[in-house]
Amino acid sequence: MSTETVAATDVARDERTADSPILEVTDLTVTFPGFNGNPDVHAVRGVSYAVRRGEVLGIVGESGSGKSVSSMAAMGLLPEHAKISGSVLLHGEEILGLDDRAMAAKRGKVISMVFQDPLSGLTPVYTVGDQLAEAVLVHDPRTPKAKARDRAVELLDLVGIPNAAQRYRSFPHEFSGGMRQRVMIAMAMANNPDVIICDEPTTALDVTIQAQILDLLRTAQRETGAAIVMITHDLGVVAGFVDRVLVMYAGRPVEIGAVDEIYYNSRMPYTMGLLGAVPRMDLDRQGALVPIKGTPPSLSSLPPGCPFAPRCPIAQPECEIAEPDLLAIGSQPSADTIRLAHGDGEAATASRVFDTGVQRVACIRSGEIADKGWTAQDIYPVPEIPEAPVADVPREDRPEMLRVEGLVKHHALNKGMVFKRRVGTVYAVDGIDFDIREGETLALVGESGCGKSTTLMQIMDLEKPQAGAVTVMGNDVAALNKSGRFALRRDMQIVFQDPMSSLDPRMPVFDIIAEPLRAHRTGTAEVTRRVYELIELVGLNIEHATRFPSEFSGGQRQRIGIARALALEPKLLVLDEPVSALDVSIQAGVVNLLEELQARLGLSYLFVAHDLSVVRHIADRVAVMYLGRIVEIGDTQSVYASPAHPYTQALLSAIPIPDPEKERARTHIVLDGDLPSPANPPSGCRFRTRCQKFTTLSEPDQEKCVNVEPQILAINGGDQGAACHYAERREVV
Repeated sequence: MSTETVAATDVARDERTADSPILEVTDLTVTFPGFNGNPDVHAVRGVSYAVRRGEVLGIVGESGSGKSVSSMAAMGLLPEHAKISGSVLLHGEEILGLDDRAMAAKRGKVISMVFQDPLSGLTPVYTVGDQLAEAVLVHDPRTPKAKARDRAVELLDLVGIPNAAQRYRSFPHEFSGGMRQRVMIAMAMANNPDVIICDEPTTALDVTIQAQILDLLRTAQRETGAAIVMITHDLGVVAGFVDRVLVMYAGRPVEIGAVDEIYYNSRMPYTMGLLGAVPRMDLDRQGALVPIKGTPPSLSSLPPGCPFAPRCPIAQPECEIAEPDLLAIGSQPSADTIRLAHGDGEAATASRVFDTGVQRVACIRSGEIADKGWTAQDIYPVPEIPEAPVADVPREDRPEMLRVEGLVKHHALNKGMVFKRRVGTVYAVDGIDFDIREGETLALVGESGCGKSTTLMQIMDLEKPQAGAVTVMGNDVAALNKSGRFALRRDMQIVFQDPMSSLDPRMPVFDIIAEPLRAHRTGTAEVTRRVYELIELVGLNIEHATRFPSEFSGGQRQRIGIARALALEPKLLVLDEPVSALDVSIQAGVVNLLEELQARLGLSYLFVAHDLSVVRHIADRVAVMYLGRIVEIGDTQSVYASPAHPYTQALLSAIPIPDPEKERARTHIVLDGDLPSPANPPSGCRFRTRCQKFTTLSEPDQEKCVNVEPQILAINGGDQGAACHYAERREVV
């Protein structure tokens, strides 16, 4: 690894005290050289921060902003060809430039890391217990193996792995995603490190498992007294977990300060846009989300001046002259000063910065934003969502778009290669009922493996189900022939989770959108007219028609997928996690688009999601699934305000709110364990093995939960119903 370490700093450092930073990063830059004539990639450009014992620093920003690269540089885990400069002090010792042997002695003992993907972070051919014991032995070879094993079992027990002594011999693939992440946290705290860097530790996890992991990280901090650097894109997690926040954009810090300062008094348009783009679960009517137009710049071809200027609604000509320094609010030079200082017309780069511990912003208009008290809605043009024509029509008087009754989908578990025999059954969907009316959005929510996507696929098949009935716009799909199914598909389309894998990479946008029209024998002139109409409808430009999917951002690709789904003017759209793979700034634009299209075209949505904040924003009704059954259903306002089923209460309680004061005042319901196998669901109430209410019941009441499966019953005398013997409405948000 090539490095240029800082031999001496401009600021004299006195003898270090207990309040001195444990980890101090100053002016860190990382450049990946371009090969075969390609330009260099400036991944990190002048990152500075300091964390003290017991402090939690959150680093946030969109994908590609340099968050993870900066942490990997601090850990000494970047490839050798990376060019790194700056300073990384660990307990006052410069570690940037140490060889692998010296860094290996510190990694895991003084500074440790929890990676985003625990499966790739664990060795598949060794048991989790042996890997934990190895983490102890590698830093203290004199430790007896029996003692290292005991420490590994102790760590597994500490992070909530049931039957720790037995699970010591399990391999990583035998653990769920949440349990593997617990093992990674146990490994990170095995030697009581002073710093724990967490790189998106909850990104791929369900919200209930996320709550468990955040609780474990608090335990790890309490047990070790470590400082934590939390890298994430989830602004809700940051609000309730960290003390200070560093916001990154295009490889450089653009705002830093205490968590309350950033959330309540942000003065950087980018940060303000991020916070305004987050759907709020605690707000009944939030209105349109704040969209940030465009995409982050290429790190190999940065624009002159402020890198956010091309996306900033209040950018001035001076913003393109010089990249602003990270300064206190109101301390930025005036526009005249910038023009005089850079009168030659050449763009200047920002100067070297230090973490001074006070709020600082890289925006020349920060003082003006503070003086005028601007909010994100004042800076960004927020679209007005029109009122839907059917909004005033009672639900029972609207036409029925979809009805599902007693839907069942079971998969056989077979054993043997030649002579196969059935050894079990996976109860993927086990008898569910719901309906969707015109102009309405019903959201199906629940943890991974609860049956949401299976339900969606069964509906889209338009085939006779194993049991139950699916009726689409008055047509029983079991009675449809081939031509009937083909005709019905005009009125029923789907938008997939991953737009890149659902769009043919060999076809230009025009042909992708035109494909369903041509399949239904639409005339050439009408195809051309309709394609260009749809391109404009979803907020793209006409010139995009000749480009290929690889030339677009994730949000733009999802807009292309939506345009294709709307080509045949359907009445019902099935949306399979349409925004889960997008950054929050891009997500806001897609959510606004879906709401606008629904109001203008009178569409009905079946919205499958795990993000309950997005669901609160877009859905009229919500159905909560658990192990193939719906456990609660009702209008969104009633379910979110006072959920009745213990599982719904736990789900809503686990979702972090992007408001530090509210988040600190909340009490989260942390469920024990993971979702049981759908091949072996518990008897009676399927949720009882994890239910926080079950343990408080009397023995006769518990027996009822064990032996009798509850059915959905009305709770509030209206639309809300829950499948719980002892349902009780309760506020948890």
